[in-house]
Amino acid sequence: MDAELKKLKEVIDESSNIVFFGGAGVSTESGVKDFRSADGLYSQIYDYPPETMLSHSFFETHPEEFFRFYRDKLLCTWAKPNPAHVKLAEWERMGKLRAIITQNVDGLHQAAGSRTVLELHGSMHRNYCLRCGKIYDAQFMESSTGIPRCTCKGMVRPDVVLYEEGLDSSVLTEAISHLRAADTLIIGGTSLVVYPAASLIHYYRGNRLILINKTPGPCDDSAYLAIHRPIGEVLSQC
Repeated sequence: MDAELKKLKEVIDESSNIVFFGGAGVSTESGVKDFRSADGLYSQIYDYPPETMLSHSFFETHPEEFFRFYRDKLLCTWAKPNPAHVKLAEWERMGKLRAIITQNVDGLHQAAGSRTVLELHGSMHRNYCLRCGKIYDAQFMESSTGIPRCTCKGMVRPDVVLYEEGLDSSVLTEAISHLRAADTLIIGGTSLVVYPAASLIHYYRGNRLILINKTPGPCDDSAYLAIHRPIGEVLSQC
């Protein structure tokens, strides 16, 4: 075990209130595309930029195009948890990890067995009718065509936070509470450029900030430990 992994393992062994804050890079090892890497969604060509197509205004004005993109690129019911998801669930069962705060909507943390998962941007597994509120699962959205319709003929939309929409205040409040109480904060698979989610890390009051990401980030210099490797590869050895 090299020096970085040994140092990380020592921190984990000494910690009893870990909070994990994760981004798209946590799921890329499960085959889920992120936005900003070399082969991510931003590097691919569509009629509109992905950020535009995932905005509230685009959803309102171009619903058919929104749902076509959503089904093609955001729905990933085929994805399975990778070693990072599995290790985090293990830490929770051991009583070391208190909460996962995620920017992902794929539900892979829950699939791995994690229970306290705060989904900042919602979940692809929850969908609801805008007219009557009836709930639908991801498989319904996957098998639908055009604009998905409820039995009442209302439009069914995913319970995900689009650009131009605010985060759920109750999820934010709980995330802040966990961050303030954490003795160790591990941030993995995120470039920390998506706001307001990235600003949440400022609520952490401890001095053991661990950053795990394939590429360097703006907070590396202030971290207790910064590791530039795939997160599944790192956590599987701890």
